[in-house]
Amino acid sequence: MARWEPDSRGRLVQAALVLYAERGFENTTVAEIAARARLTERTFFRHFADKREVLFWGAAALEELLVSAVEAAPESDSPIEAITRALEATGPMFEERRDFARQRQRVIDASTELRERELIKLASLASALADALRRRGVAEPAATLTAEAGIAVFRVAFARWVSDSDSPGLRHFIRESLGELQTVTAGR
Repeated sequence: MARWEPDSRGRLVQAALVLYAERGFENTTVAEIAARARLTERTFFRHFADKREVLFWGAAALEELLVSAVEAAPESDSPIEAITRALEATGPMFEERRDFARQRQRVIDASTELRERELIKLASLASALADALRRRGVAEPAATLTAEAGIAVFRVAFARWVSDSDSPGLRHFIRESLGELQTVTAGR
């Protein structure tokens, strides 16, 4: 083992992304990730519960950001406006990690297990957003429908953003995807 180096978590994430891209998620072990990062398996498990969590460890921070933005939205905002503010608040978080987001998405797209885990994460985010809307006084089924629609908008916008290397930014795709949803629901 080499002498101590900083940013164990970051090194593990980078090592995992490289190995997942080279060998596939299913064919990569925790031991290989740790070795590539020049760390021990024990250090890996201090940071992550399993090898999937290398790709999903930021979900709690994302949920907190989304919920906080809904809670901070002006009372005069409609439910969809509050959700839109929340989705747009994610822009800076993702923009600074765009390369990671692209690499991560390629790994997820190549694995059924990871796509399933991503859907679970998105469902959890929708549930948290619906709870935040209910705390704002939004009744059912409007709270759940708005939160689910918001997550659908986010999912489409995010996919477009990671696949477009010359894009104007995630916020642009969020607005554009929301506009598409509004057009579809207006029956035009």
